[in-house]
Amino acid sequence: MIATISCAALMGIDAFKIQLEVDFSRSGMPAFTMVGLAEGAVRESKERVFSALKNCGFKVPPARITVNLAPADVRKAGSAYDLPLALGILCAMDVLKPEQVDGWYMAGELSLTGELKPVPGVLPLAMAARSGGGKGIIVPEANGREGAVVKDIPVIGGRDLGQVVRMLLGEEVVDAASVDIDTLWSERQDFLMDFAEVKGQEHAKRAIEIAAAGNHNLLFIGPPGSGKTMLAKRIPTILPPLQFDEALEVTKIYSVAGLLPRDQALMVSRPFRTPHHTISDVGLIGGGRYPQPGETSLAHRGVLFLDEMPEFQKSVLEVLRQPLEDGEVSISRSLVSLKYPADVMLVAAMNPCPCGYLTDDAHPCECSPLAVQRYRGKISGPLLDRIDLQVDVPAVPYEDLKKAKSDVDSASMRERIGAARAVQKERYADMPILTNSQLEGAALEQYCNVGEAEHEFLKQAVDSLGLSARAYTRVLRIARTIADLEGSADIDAGHLAEAINYRSMDRQGKNASNSI
Repeated sequence: MIATISCAALMGIDAFKIQLEVDFSRSGMPAFTMVGLAEGAVRESKERVFSALKNCGFKVPPARITVNLAPADVRKAGSAYDLPLALGILCAMDVLKPEQVDGWYMAGELSLTGELKPVPGVLPLAMAARSGGGKGIIVPEANGREGAVVKDIPVIGGRDLGQVVRMLLGEEVVDAASVDIDTLWSERQDFLMDFAEVKGQEHAKRAIEIAAAGNHNLLFIGPPGSGKTMLAKRIPTILPPLQFDEALEVTKIYSVAGLLPRDQALMVSRPFRTPHHTISDVGLIGGGRYPQPGETSLAHRGVLFLDEMPEFQKSVLEVLRQPLEDGEVSISRSLVSLKYPADVMLVAAMNPCPCGYLTDDAHPCECSPLAVQRYRGKISGPLLDRIDLQVDVPAVPYEDLKKAKSDVDSASMRERIGAARAVQKERYADMPILTNSQLEGAALEQYCNVGEAEHEFLKQAVDSLGLSARAYTRVLRIARTIADLEGSADIDAGHLAEAINYRSMDRQGKNASNSI
């Protein structure tokens, strides 16, 4: 007899249907064969499944068992096929009837005792089951709330194999998992940090406000101890809350990567990722033999913070160029090509020179001009072009340090940023654009249109600073955001001047005596 069970495989952050077929024949020599491009963990499921069946009281007689995972030309990996395989064998043994498993999508890892262990990718599995017209999904109990985020399809969380079989036979009632989406939003963490704790650095805070309002990339340049990292770590306190569709995107990425906390059904806060400078290019953008999302994708809809940016390997930094431009990571391997979303706000910090004190009047710089040039050369021109705001963060004077707290706090910044984002949401309601940082082509011309006087001002800036076409575009985007923060429908010369003022590296690049 041949039994068929529905399950799913992951491709990027999406799932697609897999048919697990089991041929159970009592004729011929006993054997177990699995075909369909199954990787190591899938092939090893035989030992887990047979032990689980035995320890749950199901006796499997000697037989020739052939398992096919269709479509056979797509790689299958992971331990989520344990439960479908066990139920397929039981169905082929006539313990379960075909109509009892028909329409159910299954996923789950089995322990040797038959206990169901959580697996990654349940959220995209639930979405694939719903779009495929499935009756429901059966997953480990620990994954139940994650799958229940998807409405209009029942999600059954099982404790062990025996309970799942009794439920399918109608001998036990297992309630479908449920979550209250409104309650999930209340699970957002209260921030323990605030921009009011950062003394001084009003210029940098203004740049952060502009960057957060338009989702622009940001680079801090300053001596050690000036507050670059302190400023960056407080950026999540001013970002607008995730919308439900955005939260689903982020949760799918964390689910596929196996990083979704077990007690958390939905990612309700924007990610803030801080990879160490020893990270590899695969760790940063994703990939590997069995492709997984990298830090850039894990920061999707949030912040990717690269502290001590020149300390990263140059080859690692260069792989960011395409994701920063396109908002997604494209990974091509011999067997598979896939894409991961990577719409991030890049925030980076660096010293002005190897010793760190080039711009600090209180400490003499010990670096030679060549050493400074090599240090800054670790960040290529094309990558620097993609960083919208490049901000000097000088040492904090004592007059600022002795103040009790700053007048600029996270609440006031968040309110202004929320108002600017609301303007952008209304402006781009009929377009696939969320923020000003995504403006390009005809949309850029339409919404960043400036007058003749402003064009003349821009021409002088481009000629004197040697701005590239990409830098020119980013100046316009920043000016659009500054105008939105001020509630202005038009971009004027003041907005352009402030935007150009945030191109610190461009200004220094034209004046070697200031930078080296």
